[in-house]
Amino acid sequence: MTAIESILKDYTVHFNKDLEKYFPISGKLEQRAVEAMRYSVMNGGKRLRPFLLHETAKLFGVGYEEALPIAASLEMLHTYSLIHDDLPAMDNDDMRRGKPTCHKAFDEATAILAGDGLLTYAFEVLNSSEIEDKKKVELTLLLSRAAGAFKGMIAGQVLDLYTDTHKDFPDPETIIRRTEELKTGCLLSYPCEAGCILGDAKAEERALLNKYSRNVGIAFQITDDILDVEGDEQLVGKTLKKDKTQNKLNFVSIYGVKEAKNIAERLINESEASLSVFGEKGATLKNLSRYILTRNL
Repeated sequence: MTAIESILKDYTVHFNKDLEKYFPISGKLEQRAVEAMRYSVMNGGKRLRPFLLHETAKLFGVGYEEALPIAASLEMLHTYSLIHDDLPAMDNDDMRRGKPTCHKAFDEATAILAGDGLLTYAFEVLNSSEIEDKKKVELTLLLSRAAGAFKGMIAGQVLDLYTDTHKDFPDPETIIRRTEELKTGCLLSYPCEAGCILGDAKAEERALLNKYSRNVGIAFQITDDILDVEGDEQLVGKTLKKDKTQNKLNFVSIYGVKEAKNIAERLINESEASLSVFGEKGATLKNLSRYILTRNL
């Protein structure tokens, strides 16, 4: 286990204990959606997004507890997107993180409600935090945009659903970069921006961290696409080799695995360069970007 993997593991254990506290179960019939929310949000996961948020906030002296509700709300929103992405009308997956997807463990209707519940609860948790109101407003606006249908995650999911052949696009790389920047990148850029907001970062610091997170976001999705081809289903925890079957447009389908790896490497090198101004304080974020490049799950 590498140093960054050990740091991530320790963080995940700590964060999961705190995250679980947001989901008390009463056993009442009307709490079935809450049970499904809890099942999905506590169903493993690397917790990269909350970790990114906490590490960015730490650069500016913001402690774990202060940033926790913001990080928890982000993980809730991310999990909502996974629940809906797994539904039969979307990617139609039976497994997520090595366990039955929400609609398989419960049913489709409950899964839809659980996703809706996590989306709305995310903003409740964010706005129940003890940070100043000005920052709550800014974070709420930023998160809603990052997850949204105009220039956010939903827009990226639309591109992913409907750009499934090469023949329709004279410049497929432009389309896939846009897809990956939106679908995956927005929710990997938000935690760095949120950390900057919490820590009152300077404009130039925020710009550098935004560049770092955008490069990491695209590289993360490229490695996901590579894992779909080369990964071990037992480690990855979901059905693989679906992209080729579904004729998905991505860097692997355009350039092949070898060149996709080269592109991801260049993006990570650029992301690391963006952190140079932070010196040793940015070491964990730098190591995280390298981990994203070499991960096997």
